[in-house]
Amino acid sequence: MPHRPASLSPQDALVAVMIAVSASDEQMRTPELVAIQRMVNHMPVFAAYDPDRIRVVAQTVFDLFEEEDGLAALFGLIRHALPERLNETAYALACDVAAADGNLRQVELRMLEEVREELDIDRLHAAAIEWGARVRHLRPED
Repeated sequence: MPHRPASLSPQDALVAVMIAVSASDEQMRTPELVAIQRMVNHMPVFAAYDPDRIRVVAQTVFDLFEEEDGLAALFGLIRHALPERLNETAYALACDVAAADGNLRQVELRMLEEVREELDIDRLHAAAIEWGARVRHLRPED
């Protein structure tokens, strides 16, 4: 059985959501990785976070993706670690990662839907968060 951290910090849970969305199509693209790194380096919620933890959290996500019912286990860890007040933050970060490469794939959309449901994001709030991610990541040719 793969090694898993005993528990995640709230920031680890945010990173896990971002990694899960990026890895959902089995290919973590450079713009998505850059977006994750940028958010961890610059967002206030990550002010005291050790960026070296990203690798540990990513390995946990990858290990869980290999297990039967691993996604359910991952969301259990995330829900346990994430204070409810950060649920919408997690969804916003997930949307930004999904939008980072300018191409939302069907599997990423399904993962975002799963995040929305697992974190009990209000549909109206989710629509506003999604719209914000879309407009932040528009390119001149879009």
